[in-house]
Amino acid sequence: MPPDDLSADEPAGFSLEDAQVRAALQAADDPGATPAERAEMLMEIATGLQTRPRSPAQLSDALDLYQRAQALLGPGHELLAARIRAREGTAHQALPDGGAAALHAARACFEQARPVLAAQGLPEEVAELDLNLGLVTQALAQERQARVPDAIAHYHRALKVFTRECWPREFAIVHNNLAVAYLSLPAVDERSRMAEALAVQSYEEVLKVVTLVDHPAEYAMTQNNLGNALQYAPSGHRVANLLRALQAYDEALKVRDPRTMPVPYANTIANQANALLNLPDSPEHPEQGNAGNRARARALYVQARQIFERHGQAGAAESVAQALADIDAEGAGLADVADLADFAASRVPGAPA
Repeated sequence: MPPDDLSADEPAGFSLEDAQVRAALQAADDPGATPAERAEMLMEIATGLQTRPRSPAQLSDALDLYQRAQALLGPGHELLAARIRAREGTAHQALPDGGAAALHAARACFEQARPVLAAQGLPEEVAELDLNLGLVTQALAQERQARVPDAIAHYHRALKVFTRECWPREFAIVHNNLAVAYLSLPAVDERSRMAEALAVQSYEEVLKVVTLVDHPAEYAMTQNNLGNALQYAPSGHRVANLLRALQAYDEALKVRDPRTMPVPYANTIANQANALLNLPDSPEHPEQGNAGNRARARALYVQARQIFERHGQAGAAESVAQALADIDAEGAGLADVADLADFAASRVPGAPA
């Protein structure tokens, strides 16, 4: 019988993923396979569903398969159980509408798996888990249900394994998330006051891996965010930092084009305008003022506002309009338009980079 006839009696909408779930459930009941073999079959099919989900339902199916795999294992299979638990955590983490409950479930899975993986697993498995713990903790911190310093600690543990020489992609991902974590620290202690400087260092580490030729979009995003961090990094060399920020924005604009990437382009020129607004026309003679740079900043803000309005970015357009009003009133305290997009995304432990 041709393979196409296998689904002849299935309901409309039956998909390959549905067939995979059914195959997994049949494998779990196969009396010819050991419990560990059956659990591994379930784990692999769940990972396949999770890696390229076509709907949230498939992530729920993956969670169910991970949990069925766990139920098959008894004493003597602690390492496999920990690996399944870690992958279950990434499925909770990926649920689009799971909210804080899904993040807490993910963190619980990771924390349960970590001691066994640290004792019996591969170093990169533990580092991947630490990266995911950092991401989950950072997301919970946004809901005021975790601490940003804890996320930072997880990232630093991951970096003990994910070195630039051996794991360049993971190294860049960790440093990018680390920079975002530093910038989200509340300004309450000395470490948080140095957050911008630490973020600058992390973005510079990312740029040792992410290149204009090989990773243009990520390169532009990192340069843009580096420029933002430089603008606010505490330093006795304020003008030098602003000049470096302008160089970073120029690098970002090698990729961000008004025709093909209008909104990212507008983000970058708005940030560029903010740097110009605070930079004297002659760094050697700051007493001469910055009338020229203010004029350049105003022109960039006008262009950015037009793009934001054209593309329905009302909040950004309003921020730029306020900046223009401040310039025209010769006021201070201009709003910054920051591009906080993050190219990093957690992947399933063990999946191809």
